[in-house]
Amino acid sequence: MTVRQLPNFINGEFVETGNTFDVLYPITGEVTAQAHIAGKAEVDAAVAAARAALNGPWGKLPQAERAKMVHAIGDGVNKRFDDFLAAEVLDTGKPYSLASHVDIPGGAANFASFADVLREHPTEAFRTDTRDGLGALNYGVRHPRGVIGIISPWNLPLLLMTWKAGPALACGNTVVVKPSEVTPSTATLLGEVMNDVGVPEGVYNVVHGFGETGALITAHPGVDGITFTGETVTGSTILRAVAPTLKAASLEMGGKNAGIVFEDADLDLTIKELGRSCFVNSGQVCLGTERVYVHESIFDEVAQRLVDYATNELKYGYPDDEATNFGPVVSAEHRDKVLSYYMLANEEGAEVLYGGGAPKFGDERDGGSWVEPTVWKGLAHDSRVATEEIFGPAVALIPFTDEDEVIKLANDTDYGLAAAFFTTNSSRVHRVAPQLEAGIVWVNSWMVRDPRTAFGGMKHSGIGREGGVHGLEFYTETSNVCVKI
Repeated sequence: MTVRQLPNFINGEFVETGNTFDVLYPITGEVTAQAHIAGKAEVDAAVAAARAALNGPWGKLPQAERAKMVHAIGDGVNKRFDDFLAAEVLDTGKPYSLASHVDIPGGAANFASFADVLREHPTEAFRTDTRDGLGALNYGVRHPRGVIGIISPWNLPLLLMTWKAGPALACGNTVVVKPSEVTPSTATLLGEVMNDVGVPEGVYNVVHGFGETGALITAHPGVDGITFTGETVTGSTILRAVAPTLKAASLEMGGKNAGIVFEDADLDLTIKELGRSCFVNSGQVCLGTERVYVHESIFDEVAQRLVDYATNELKYGYPDDEATNFGPVVSAEHRDKVLSYYMLANEEGAEVLYGGGAPKFGDERDGGSWVEPTVWKGLAHDSRVATEEIFGPAVALIPFTDEDEVIKLANDTDYGLAAAFFTTNSSRVHRVAPQLEAGIVWVNSWMVRDPRTAFGGMKHSGIGREGGVHGLEFYTETSNVCVKI
């Protein structure tokens, strides 16, 4: 396998540093690329380039022209769809069937979705009474926040990075991106697209590295805002780091999302949606479900049907096999974390209904970062496995007796990112949904998303909201203009 070079992308140029780290293929553990680590000099250069573009060609571009260019970026991703697909699969090991339907088209769509966000959401205006009876006109003007630092995760690398870069650029900001060190390829490749479509130098910059590189961005006095997706511990560290410079921060962090299956649920629909929410992307989805509360009257049936789903629907294999829909987790380090929870579940008294270990293939895949999809019962609601985020393809099934009890159980968590519940009782739908402490609540569904809606978490799951007009609160600053009539 040819080892690719992944340089930094600064001021429209690819910059190698000679100090590299290996990027591994999760399927086999092979080295597929070497990414060049950005130190202080490279981060300073990236921020300076972003500032110059903000104060220069990008900042002076009319809104309509900027929107047209943001649309062109999305078109550019689609024109190189196969290149992005190959890069994403090499970094993540996920099946082509998933990346080709979610990651890459979603990454391109984020530019199209947000390109016209300012035009679609005009600012407020008021006619104001004055003592002389003539009145005044007050109206808002949105300004770009400035240079935005984007620290993006490894589970959906292109999709979740462009979820931030799309609205940031559409609002007139410039960006310095630090992709995860585990999955740096598509952020780098996007630099080629930026040059291809004529985005001014310095608008989009990419720096590679580990936590030290991220810390240089968050503490940099030339960065005006930080947007981050990742673990809660890291988000808390970022929040402390930005405090001295009073930077704005938008943080989408961890979750321990609950599913609820009421006794009147349509079980065919429920198992289909729960199966996806527990196991898609090998459980590496921030909105995925790791604990499911099932009414005691149907508990055994739901447990068996979820095991049947895992047995019959999940297919291990190489990414380019059309039948493959279940791949490895992203790295050996993450595999070891997930497997540590599998062992902990045994210690905490779980009954393993399915999985619970790592598969053996007898071929090169044994060098990869594979874990088995896993279903447990018998865990206490307050066990570590049922309360701590695993971020893997594992779910704990827990029985409940009535509606009031399960609402308390679902909300009894430090997190509040997402929830999903299943019922055919329309009164229950509107009674339960507002009581769940989660940023997004699905009813009889999972992962039905509209980029115009608010996205973000409660409690330790995040600060701020993204999506549609809600993202404007972070990516722009509003000044009020008062004109005396």
